[in-house]
Amino acid sequence: MTPRPVLVVLFDGVQSLDVTGPVEVFHAAGWASGAEEDPYPIRTASLGGGPVRTGSGLRILPDASLEEAVADGPPHTLVVPGGEGTRGADPALVDWLRAHGPRAERLVSVCTGALRLAEAGLLDGHRATTHWMACEHLARRHPEVEVDPEPIFVRDGRIATSAGVTAGIDLALALVEEDLGREAALTIARLLVVFLRRPGNQAQFSVQLAAQTARREPLRDLQAWIAEHPDGDLSVERLAARARLSPRHFARAFHAETGITPGRYVDRIRLEHARRLLEETTLGVEEVSRAAGYGTPEAMRRAFVKALATAPADYRRRFHAPVTAPVS
Repeated sequence: MTPRPVLVVLFDGVQSLDVTGPVEVFHAAGWASGAEEDPYPIRTASLGGGPVRTGSGLRILPDASLEEAVADGPPHTLVVPGGEGTRGADPALVDWLRAHGPRAERLVSVCTGALRLAEAGLLDGHRATTHWMACEHLARRHPEVEVDPEPIFVRDGRIATSAGVTAGIDLALALVEEDLGREAALTIARLLVVFLRRPGNQAQFSVQLAAQTARREPLRDLQAWIAEHPDGDLSVERLAARARLSPRHFARAFHAETGITPGRYVDRIRLEHARRLLEETTLGVEEVSRAAGYGTPEAMRRAFVKALATAPADYRRRFHAPVTAPVS
């Protein structure tokens, strides 16, 4: 097995989980794969090689300076974490990334590390994501980047960007799966007690968090009721009756207060519920389709293909992780 060296960039104000999450995944890959040689030799480095203080106050001592870390050649995977330290300008680090980022075979950012990559011009013409709170900022400051605020991570060629904090673990697991296979990634997820390996196109929020919460109590209560009854009659007419509004008035009010139409909200709730059942249970596809309100497996299949470009059975095979005994 050919080693894939990983270099993690450190700086003051870095988010500690952005660093340790991916590092733990790559470190565990040696044990999970059973390889004699470490598949991911890991080094951390900072400008000048000095210690850095994370946003939470922890001090990290890097293995080397950034210049020393690339003296013998570029890493296979260059990881740029995020954190409070990305808020201010850091011209020296941006210059280093601009010079050395293109030489890495795989360029990875976690959370607001995408801002540093964008400042170095490394995301120009690419699709990318970042922490939901920074997506608008990234899109406004760097219009040449195609910012997608929804998924927890995005792969665009050799560039991989992830959403906030723990999404870096999901991205690292996906990279290990790409390199070493599904079983290795599942084994690492179990070792780290990660309940599920989330797919990259999973939204950063649940539907109820992603949509605005209605101000009016009847509509706010109705949102919760929809989530609890995905298999019910969720037509506009029935929902309007529950809200004690005319269908026309209800549809307008719901969209005005939540930013989404009632039909689209129901579609997302049902899809989210079906995905969770496929990921977390052993219910058959037909049972899941009924429980999620689709009625038939074919209706659910059409919804999955439209939204996720995959069929429910394929989705389960890829993302359902059986529970195993913990590693002692």
